[in-house]
Amino acid sequence: MAAPAMSHIICSLALVTLIFVLPIVYGSVISNIEADMIERELGEIADYVSNTFENSYFLANSTENLNFNLKKELLYLPATVENHVYVLNITENSGSASRISAYLKNKPQIDSEAWLARGLLVGEGTSVESGQSAVFAGCHRNETGVYVRLSYGS
Repeated sequence: MAAPAMSHIICSLALVTLIFVLPIVYGSVISNIEADMIERELGEIADYVSNTFENSYFLANSTENLNFNLKKELLYLPATVENHVYVLNITENSGSASRISAYLKNKPQIDSEAWLARGLLVGEGTSVESGQSAVFAGCHRNETGVYVRLSYGS
């Protein structure tokens, strides 16, 4: 009679342990998967903004007009990423615009970036938050170089 009772106690303890331990482990796995998905979407956003700046740069360099100014609305930017507000930032390296960074406002460790073409300089606006209003990518050329900026529009 002792063997069935002992088996019952061992199985009951194992079941209770699984009930309490499994959600903790499962929550950690789900959190890692969510962070990976958000980073991938932020990478697509950074690539989209980077491509817009590079196209503007090539357009600015192909014109004869020395005072060229272009402002393009970034229509395909989502308002949030998985219900999180994100920030777009032009990263500067010695006055040159080197890359676009996209990160979550409340979790800056979840981020992604895309590199910019060489030769772009940092303009006035370098950072915007999603969900505020329409976001514009600006590019202007003068005698000192081609400058890029991020700004809000109406």
